[in-house]
Amino acid sequence: MTDDLRTPGGCDLTGPDQGAITTLVLLASSSSASAASAATSPRGGGTMGRLIARPAFWVVLLGILFVAPVVRTLLRRLPPPPPVLSTLPAFQMTDQTGQPFGTRELAGKVWVADFIFTSCATACPTLTQQMANIQQRAKQLGPDFHLVSFTVDPERDTPPRLAEYAARYKADPHKWSFLTGPLPAVEAAVIEGFKIGVDRHKSADDFWEIVHGEHLVLVDRHLNIRGYYDLSAQGIDRLLANLGRVVNEGPGDEPPAAR
Repeated sequence: MTDDLRTPGGCDLTGPDQGAITTLVLLASSSSASAASAATSPRGGGTMGRLIARPAFWVVLLGILFVAPVVRTLLRRLPPPPPVLSTLPAFQMTDQTGQPFGTRELAGKVWVADFIFTSCATACPTLTQQMANIQQRAKQLGPDFHLVSFTVDPERDTPPRLAEYAARYKADPHKWSFLTGPLPAVEAAVIEGFKIGVDRHKSADDFWEIVHGEHLVLVDRHLNIRGYYDLSAQGIDRLLANLGRVVNEGPGDEPPAAR
């Protein structure tokens, strides 16, 4: 009597079907082995896998990653320099040290001007503080840059009084000049040259009241006015950006004319 070797499902493992089952198992094992071999082989993954395996691929990729930002920077168009608005006439005054100072001393320099008087308690402290901020932020420009503050009350603002006022704001006399002089000379430079309004009148108590423009003015190496800037944060940032462009102009560069 022979034993009946059947699976629980009724498949006879000793009969004719045994060879077919064995063949299926062998085929499945062969497919699994081929897949594992492809996964671990350097040739696996097709064209991309072979490409990644090459050192030249990584050299090119890293080159693109490093070079692309440089190319974008070079291709980015810089804003044009500020235009020439007008040209200042020559002037000669006296600075806070008592020395003559004017356009001759400013030759070849880019400079920023403002207009103040020492007894002013409204706009002038803000103007002077902003000039002090510019002195600090533009210190890397060196001797090519200068600050100039014109008093609009020259009859009272003597050189010693201007020196005392300048010291309050830590003004470096080698980089920041406070100018005074005869009233006609001051008015010629401020009103006629810079086109800054100044109104002087006596009040009822016989006190001089002075109203004046509150803009900072950018001047290039050739005494050309290149811009007027208000005291807002945006105005100061715009002034400093244009200052950098004007400082970087070469001797032969022709600045654009105002439209």
